Amino acid sequence: MKVVLFCGGLGTRLRDHSGELPKPMVNIGYRPILWHVMKYYAYYGHKDFILCLGYRADTIKDFFLNYNECVTNDFTLSNGCKDISLQQSDIADWTITCVDTGINSNIGQRLKAVEKYLEGEEYFLANYSDGLSDLPLPEMIDAFKQSEKVASFLCVKPSQSFSVVTLTDTDRVEKIEFVKDTNFIINGGYFVFKKELFEYMKEGEELVCEPFERLIAENNLMGYRYDKFWHCMDTFKEQKELNEMYENRKAPWEIWKKN
Repeated sequence: MKVVLFCGGLGTRLRDHSGELPKPMVNIGYRPILWHVMKYYAYYGHKDFILCLGYRADTIKDFFLNYNECVTNDFTLSNGCKDISLQQSDIADWTITCVDTGINSNIGQRLKAVEKYLEGEEYFLANYSDGLSDLPLPEMIDAFKQSEKVASFLCVKPSQSFSVVTLTDTDRVEKIEFVKDTNFIINGGYFVFKKELFEYMKEGEELVCEPFERLIAENNLMGYRYDKFWHCMDTFKEQKELNEMYENRKAPWEIWKKN
């Protein structure tokens, strides 16, 4: 299946740390988080990517135009270090389509902008470019196909550490608990769609607002719950946590290394 990745946001909560970098290009270890998301999909055989670009699109384009395989792969130097022989490759069999979908576009507008690149696809995958998981993707896809619905998204517990407060009608605090200890679940991305999704979308609409409401009204939206590893990178703290996992070789999303 083709994979649509939303890479155009400003990433304002990471801006102090990332400077002018778009959030998808903030590194986890040696590579941008966008690369980690793409590597995850490629492991499951989904290697045809459509990147919806916006803020600092040039940075993402430059990364792939000047991609250095030697950064994360073993290689052999010969002929006085003039010739390089890679022992393996990351992206040799990837197809990457870069599409400028606007600086201020929302997710729905970005998806509509790449509809023409999905011509002939019965199903396609989509995701934000700032969330990592060890989700067994084939299981989610199979469950979606069996459901015969139009759209599906991953339901996860938040990775943030904020507290949830329960108040009574008189504003008395009844309970305070970490969100991780509650039954709250959120939209974690990792979408699986039928092409019919575009029939539920109108110009300018945000994907998970009006289009999803129409799907819900027709019982055509599926939530796939996953309670194991999922972690987003919305803040500098979360970026630091992901880097610590990577540096300690405890990065659950790196399924391509475990198998």
